[in-house]
Formats: sequence, structure tokens, C-alpha cells
Amino acid sequence: MKELRTLIIDDEWLIRLELRRMLQSMPNIRIVGEAATVAEAAQLAESASPDLVFLDLQLGDGSGADFLNLAQGTFSLIFVTAFECNLPKVTNHPTLACLAKPINKDKLYAVLQTLQKGEGVQV
Repeated sequence: MKELRTLIIDDEWLIRLELRRMLQSMPNIRIVGEAATVAEAAQLAESASPDLVFLDLQLGDGSGADFLNLAQGTFSLIFVTAFECNLPKVTNHPTLACLAKPINKDKLYAVLQTLQKGEGVQV
């Protein structure tokens, strides 16, 4: 299976930590960076060339949609949010899922297994 270069974007460091710990136990997932702001995330997405991005819908300095307007490259998205999951319309990035905070490990693994098997998107 292909290794998925993964970027975590969330303004809450505890959520980034929790997600990183869960992802580190998954085969074929390599975390290539973490960001807390829209500006950091856009810069990191360009330099790290991720295959997969975990994206908080509400960041301290903007929104996930703001990041997507700035981001270069092509990658799949998994949104994470503490609020109702009102997904922005994203045309150039496949959206695989929306996970509620705190992130449920079983749901996370199920989404990643679907992605790694190359099956259809799960929103």
C-alpha cells in the first residue's frame, strides 16, 4: 500500500497531539507536519506535499475554507470539528469524512482503511 503523507491542521494542540498519537499506530501513514494557523498550514501544504490533510473547520485566524483557498497541491481531506459538520464546498480535493471532536479512534481507523483500500469517499 502507498504511504500517505499526512498533514494535521488544528489550532488546538491537544487535538493535534491526540490525532498524531492515533495516526502513528496506523500502517502507511507518515505525518509530514502540523499547523495551527491558516498561514502556517498553507505554507506547510506547499512544502510538504501531503496526500492527506486533517483539517479543522474553525481555526484561530480563519477557517478551513480559508486554508483551502490558499493551499497549493492536490490532497484528500478529512475534516475535524467540535461543531456541526457543515462542510465547505470543495471541488479540487476529495473529502473523505468529517470527524467530530474528540476524535473516535474506531471511526478514524475505518475512514483510513477505506482510503487505503482505494474505495469511494465517505462523507
